[in-house]
Amino acid sequence: MTTAQTEAVAVSSDDIPFNTHKRDWKKGAIIVAFCIIPVALLVIFTYWPFIQMCGYSFYKMKYIGTPRFIGLRNYRDIFTRPELLATLKLSLYYMVGALIQVALALYLATVLAFKVRAGGFFKAAMFFPYLINGIAVGFIFKFFYTRGYVLDTVLQWCGFSQDSLPYWLKDQSINNWALVGSSVWRYLGSTLILFIGAIMSIDSTLYEAAEIDGANKWQQFKHIILPGIQTILVLNIILSITGSLSAFEGPYVITSGANGTGTYMVQMDKIAHTDQKVGLASAMAVVLLVIIMVCALLQKIIMGVLFRDADDGTAKARKKAAKIEKARRRELRKANRVAAGKAPIFKNGKAVA
Repeated sequence: MTTAQTEAVAVSSDDIPFNTHKRDWKKGAIIVAFCIIPVALLVIFTYWPFIQMCGYSFYKMKYIGTPRFIGLRNYRDIFTRPELLATLKLSLYYMVGALIQVALALYLATVLAFKVRAGGFFKAAMFFPYLINGIAVGFIFKFFYTRGYVLDTVLQWCGFSQDSLPYWLKDQSINNWALVGSSVWRYLGSTLILFIGAIMSIDSTLYEAAEIDGANKWQQFKHIILPGIQTILVLNIILSITGSLSAFEGPYVITSGANGTGTYMVQMDKIAHTDQKVGLASAMAVVLLVIIMVCALLQKIIMGVLFRDADDGTAKARKKAAKIEKARRRELRKANRVAAGKAPIFKNGKAVA
């Protein structure tokens, strides 16, 4: 038997020598240490306080004093006290604003992801508000909406009289929409940048295949862009909706929750720090977490159903693009053989190279 034949003979597991090299325990200790420290910090400063907060929600307590166990009474108060239910209804304003924000960012991203004159300037200008501190944004819009200031002045330049203009922060029919507008202005840029990055990562051959098939821009958007950015789209919707449920900085700084603008988080802050009802505030935090988790789950289910057909369209477009690319390479091989003076290669009566 030759050497090559000997090497080709299969060996059993018993023939494989045992690894006698010593393990580097120092490296293992370093890896374990780097894992233990962040996990310990996460548990100590995040999970353990959260577990304690869940326990506080079953007590009537203040920051100082002896807590008294009351069971589920705090949770019952959340859904029976009118002022707390009203704060949950205010979240609907911010949810609508979040959907408008995502839709507007998706439209602008579809335009700016491709070559547009001064596209870099528009991207930077729209992303800049996200870099401003939330408290600063609150003060900006507090003066922007104040009677006789920026917005009223601009509208007067457009021909409106100041007497016909509403009080943007006092009129309860419009003040919450004004606060929603400030939130959309601030977070539009971050959503836009995420969409642009996702759209630019889509294979350009899909657009070429779609154009060859005669697809217009709307069809390309529906069957290529939307399925291609499905993950980022779902992520942005989840972040926007969950952020709308926990809106705090804008209402707190601009109106301090007055005139019916106190959101769930503003009311929870007042109950915890002003009224010192720590147990009720803890129960409100737990309820908010449950609502956010349910909303995120529903969004994933709904988006999965909506994009089921779109995924099929994307698969067809990818197959079409692969066929076009294969044909292009075949023609390129033919041209190279002709240029080199070689005879073409035939297969089933057709020149393939």
